[in-house]
Amino acid sequence: MAGNQKALYLQSKQGSFEIVENVDIPKPGAGQLLVRIQASGLNPVDWKIQKYGAWIENYPAILGSDIAGVVEALGDDVSGFATGDRVQVLLTTRRDHIELTKLRRFFQGGWTNETSGFQQYTLANHKLVSKIPANITTDEAATIPVAIAAAAVGLYLSKPYGAGLTAPLDSESLGKDAGKPIVIIGGATSVGQCVIQLAKLSRFFPIIVTASLKHEEYLKSLGATHVLDRNLSTSALAGEIGKITAAPIAVVYDSVSLPGTQQTGYDLLAQGGVLALVLERAPEVKLVEGKDVISAFGFFNQPHSRDLGFKLYASLEQLLAQGTLKGLTDWDQPNRLEVVPGGLDGVVSGLQRLQNDQVSGVKLVVHPQETA
Repeated sequence: MAGNQKALYLQSKQGSFEIVENVDIPKPGAGQLLVRIQASGLNPVDWKIQKYGAWIENYPAILGSDIAGVVEALGDDVSGFATGDRVQVLLTTRRDHIELTKLRRFFQGGWTNETSGFQQYTLANHKLVSKIPANITTDEAATIPVAIAAAAVGLYLSKPYGAGLTAPLDSESLGKDAGKPIVIIGGATSVGQCVIQLAKLSRFFPIIVTASLKHEEYLKSLGATHVLDRNLSTSALAGEIGKITAAPIAVVYDSVSLPGTQQTGYDLLAQGGVLALVLERAPEVKLVEGKDVISAFGFFNQPHSRDLGFKLYASLEQLLAQGTLKGLTDWDQPNRLEVVPGGLDGVVSGLQRLQNDQVSGVKLVVHPQETA
């Protein structure tokens, strides 16, 4: 498809955003789809890249990793999709093989503008694209990709990349972790909600979640068996967990990952347990022998993560259609998804709100096609 589009560029390291017109619409190569982006989700990592100059080295750069839209064109060797299909897309980087010892290396030299979300068209690896079922809106679909990927990576990749649990994505894998307890810190976050649902699918029991108690009913509808006040001290939290189960806590998923929550999660672990984080381990966390800490990053571009990503995306449409997994905005309170007006012009103000901690329990989404 020839033509031009509008895109939001971060012009330089720690620089400003600027909408650029007449950007070439890329042509899909083998195994790729061209997607007309109808909704892009905003994530905290986007403002952190701008403020701290982290993760990306090549500028100008287009950010945005939660993407939903319509298939416009198909490259060679693509099956299972047709033009007009509604799809959700997980951003993919240029390289399949990215060696990393630190989180920042996921992006260095590998981020490609042609596959990012803050523009009107994007390219996508067809194996990391899922059709959107009728019970999920396009806006809702734009809230799912990074959150579900981070949840799956943290739980199901083998150590040292994840907790090494069995992904319950086929009949042979269901129930392999049945009856094991799990603690999820920050259950009301987008990632936390996905972890709860995957834990339910894995048949963990009990599924113990920390959150604001106003979200208790909703989180239990997702699969949490117990919701504990997020403001409890570590000792008080351990005491409450002890009343629920005497089994050792082998897995804690911290979807908040501030230094304090990391230490709490680590302290709750039994020997041999794994703490999964959505950020790098804070240096303040005091490590002891026999407890592991892993950072779960929501992308499937490494040799050790590709198979899980392909398997997850092959199952995602059915899991959402069946209601086994739900969109992340079906809360017990209204307006949990907010469309920021102005198309790509709304990204800057939305990221500023995220940076200022002015967004709570709401996923911000923009519509790139509405850019003036």
